[in-house]
Amino acid sequence: MSATAAAQLLREVLEQKRRKGASHVRVDPEDLYKLRRVKQQDAARAARVRTEERQELSRMEEPEVAGEKSPLIEVGGSSREEKIANLAAMAEEAPAPRALGTLRGTMVFSVGDPNAQLMLIGEAPGFEEERQSEPFVGPAGQRLTKILKAMGLERSKVYISNICKFRPAIDGGGKQGTKNRAPTKAEMDACLPFILTEIDIIRPKVIVALGRTAAEGLGIEGSVASVRGKFHEVNGIPTMVTYHPSYILRSEQDADGGLKAKAAVWADMLMVMDQAGMPISAKQRAYFKGK
Repeated sequence: MSATAAAQLLREVLEQKRRKGASHVRVDPEDLYKLRRVKQQDAARAARVRTEERQELSRMEEPEVAGEKSPLIEVGGSSREEKIANLAAMAEEAPAPRALGTLRGTMVFSVGDPNAQLMLIGEAPGFEEERQSEPFVGPAGQRLTKILKAMGLERSKVYISNICKFRPAIDGGGKQGTKNRAPTKAEMDACLPFILTEIDIIRPKVIVALGRTAAEGLGIEGSVASVRGKFHEVNGIPTMVTYHPSYILRSEQDADGGLKAKAAVWADMLMVMDQAGMPISAKQRAYFKGK
């Protein structure tokens, strides 16, 4: 039975209960979650159909010009929260990432506040992210949370996402365990319309690209060392590239305990805070000075 048919059947059952005098019905939280997912998926399908119809009409009316096709996705919704939920439902069923056959099946979309001034973008979910269906919750995510706290930000008050919405598979992904790998360009390109649409919906004051792979996925080429410390632009939004939190974790094995990497990331974050108009205390500015 399709989701739409199941929802219609549920409405009929509830209507029968109403006619018999019932005013309240107890609903299990898990069933309520499923009902909301049905609503999101229906809205996503409707939005996708409208988009396809418009695209087809556009192809019929105007000649296609190379390089002018917009990668953005049209998403229905009256608020940023609703649009992000609908976009996530569309991503879960998106044919392009699935068709590659190199990504695992569990989608990991985003977390945080769609009305945030700061948006952080990584490359792809790993083992822990796939297990919890939330970006940046493993060791690197815990380090990211500490960085945000040092900036005076709660994790729930920023928006965190990845370019690739599915964990890249290794050897078919069947017995992958905790092993992770970076997404390929093809895998990121298949998901790129979703992250660009997220940026367009949220319109943050600043974007932070975490690591070289994420930066390249957004069209910023070069090593992190060569492109960090200055703002680039993605969809008209100032974008800072900095080291991925996992790089900091690895650098702690160096002779200086990772101090150089930590200082570089913090210098980038001070620029981000200043760009976003966030207050910066003397204590924050003094981090790593003289060390």
